[in-house]
Amino acid sequence: MWGSPSKSALALAILGLVAASPAAASENPAAQPPFGGERPPPLVEPESRRTPPAGFEVPAREAIERAGAIEAVRAQLREARAAKPTAFVRGERWQVSYVEPGGREVAQVILDGDTGSVEEAWTGQQVGTPLARGYQGAVAQKVNSPYVWLPLCLLFVAPFFDPRRPLRLLHLDLLVLLGLGISLFFFNRGQITTSVALTYPVLGYFLIRMLVAGLWPRRRAGPLVPFVSARTLALGALALAVARIVLNLVDSQVIDIGVAGVIGADRIGDGRPLYEGGFSPGIDLRGDVYGPLNYLAYVPFEQLFPWHGAWDEVGAAHAAAICFDLLCAGGLVLLGRRLRDGSEGRALGWALGFAWLACPWTLYVMNANANDSLIAALGVGALLALRAPPARGALIALAAAAKFGPAALAPLFATADGERRWRGALLFAIAFAVVAGALLLPFVPDGGLRELYDRTLGYQAARSSPFSVWGQAPSLDFLQPVVRVGAAALALGVALYPRFKTPIQIAALAAAVTIAVQLTAAHWFYFYVVWFLPFALVAAFASEGVISRTAIRRSSSAARRAGAS
Repeated sequence: MWGSPSKSALALAILGLVAASPAAASENPAAQPPFGGERPPPLVEPESRRTPPAGFEVPAREAIERAGAIEAVRAQLREARAAKPTAFVRGERWQVSYVEPGGREVAQVILDGDTGSVEEAWTGQQVGTPLARGYQGAVAQKVNSPYVWLPLCLLFVAPFFDPRRPLRLLHLDLLVLLGLGISLFFFNRGQITTSVALTYPVLGYFLIRMLVAGLWPRRRAGPLVPFVSARTLALGALALAVARIVLNLVDSQVIDIGVAGVIGADRIGDGRPLYEGGFSPGIDLRGDVYGPLNYLAYVPFEQLFPWHGAWDEVGAAHAAAICFDLLCAGGLVLLGRRLRDGSEGRALGWALGFAWLACPWTLYVMNANANDSLIAALGVGALLALRAPPARGALIALAAAAKFGPAALAPLFATADGERRWRGALLFAIAFAVVAGALLLPFVPDGGLRELYDRTLGYQAARSSPFSVWGQAPSLDFLQPVVRVGAAALALGVALYPRFKTPIQIAALAAAVTIAVQLTAAHWFYFYVVWFLPFALVAAFASEGVISRTAIRRSSSAARRAGAS
């Protein structure tokens, strides 16, 4: 979009503010695919280039001239000299498309039909990727508003901030995670090169931070929650959960990811093949790119809120996103109780649950009605099942059969038993194979496993995307296989060393492996933060020596009594 952000807006970006420029009045691109179900106006070639169509003041010839005068378009055409312009009537506006002889559109300009003023102009990757255009409210709606985003940033940090220890590592962890909001600020302005560049320092920080926490664990002195009681955290978590549900129901739209889950569930419920033919006739959606568990997870919600072929109201996607989010928050509460005894466990559990619910990134995923919190919930489930190799094998298999990437966690979780790790690894492998086979084999299309791969993992691995360094800098493609080998080596290495790992170490190493796999991906998006977030929260929070101020008081009282005796 046109226009530069003001200085005040840029200051808010540092705090994680997300906003975008307005869309055209005649149509709302932020409500069209892949963001919503509003169909874009059809493109119609005018009968004459010199005479304006009915209802227009500007003829096609003038629209082409104005589009060609834009410097960004002229720069693009200097590289694509063979591209020719064509003007189309697009509702109440002109669309001028510059297309090369092979059919590739290299530039697109949208102009007002009455005044001829330029409303949108896209070149390069933004032509074919609406997600890269920075439409206002296109993803997660009001979560991007300062009055939602900024209070969440404050809530996410405030209970865990200790002014007596301002330099403690936990503060840096939380602030770096929120610092990713600067990248999102530029993403929402369509400045994709900048947004991508700002993503990798955050991922790199957490990769190194989690590796250090997993390989060289250290319990840190002082309370995790220095001033707030566990009861207050519990009440705050419950209030946040209710507020998030209300926001999702009154101000969110379902992006293509959530719609794909519902359509897949509808196909399963109707007994139709999942990976054959067109995924959904009449909807421009390449939805069959995930594993079958992703679609099976939507089945109960689609049965309650059936899919009727219209993107406008997809109640099943809302219900699924809310459920995945609450499962993860609840699982973290239970996990805290598992990691610490008594009141300390309750305090740690509520701290983890509160942090998940206060984190703006988890609300960003939930309010887009995406499916990524399902992966997070299954990861938390695997941590809860560390003592039972078959159970954790089944849970990692479920995650891998949903979005494939979590399969990289299999070696780490297979060898999580220490002294009996090979016996546990065998039980894990059996459970993993049985569950993965039971999920995949019934959905293999007529073309066999090769077609299944081509439609899912193969498609995702080969796709072009502006949301990664590999899409932004094709000259670095030779490094991508090296990075992938490094990620695979890391996944195998942490399975073998250290031999004995605590649950906190496993969580930290799981976060590191997850991030390493994401660094190899041709497509990366902010939703993927929640894949490693639960692991990172567990590793950071549970490394604190004391959780609550109550424990400090009790230990001090016990020390005084021991001294008196």
